[in-house]
Amino acid sequence: MYIHRALERKDLESICTFPQSEQELFYISPRFHFPLTPEQILDLVKDRFEPTVIMDSDKQEAVAYANIYKDEDHGDFWLGNVIVSSDYRGKGASQYLLQVMLEKAKFNLGANQIKLACHSTNSRGLAFYTKLGFKPFDIKISSIGANKFITIHMSLDL
Repeated sequence: MYIHRALERKDLESICTFPQSEQELFYISPRFHFPLTPEQILDLVKDRFEPTVIMDSDKQEAVAYANIYKDEDHGDFWLGNVIVSSDYRGKGASQYLLQVMLEKAKFNLGANQIKLACHSTNSRGLAFYTKLGFKPFDIKISSIGANKFITIHMSLDL
């Protein structure tokens, strides 16, 4: 069974163990550098809303994390930094996390729609978001240094 609560400093070390590779960390945020550190999370979360941790209620340990950010130019709310512990993937933690984040966007932030960015190489993520009803609306080609990548923007009406 899962429960949720706001991110606490004591969660940071655990969350930093969730990305199992440089590529997984890239999926969470292209701004992060492997290995993930608490300082990277704290630096990014300064500009985020509703930083949320999903807990295994039996073990009282963090198993998933996400937050929401706002595009101030357009007023859009975006789901950000979604990550689930490898031990809890495929066990309902990600679905619970998304359900909680969608409710927070709608009821706490007044959002009518939530958007997200998913990298084209993250087929598992794309399939998951599509299953939950997210629809693609744009494709963005970005680069970090010499590396180019494609991000698919998806949205869901709340």
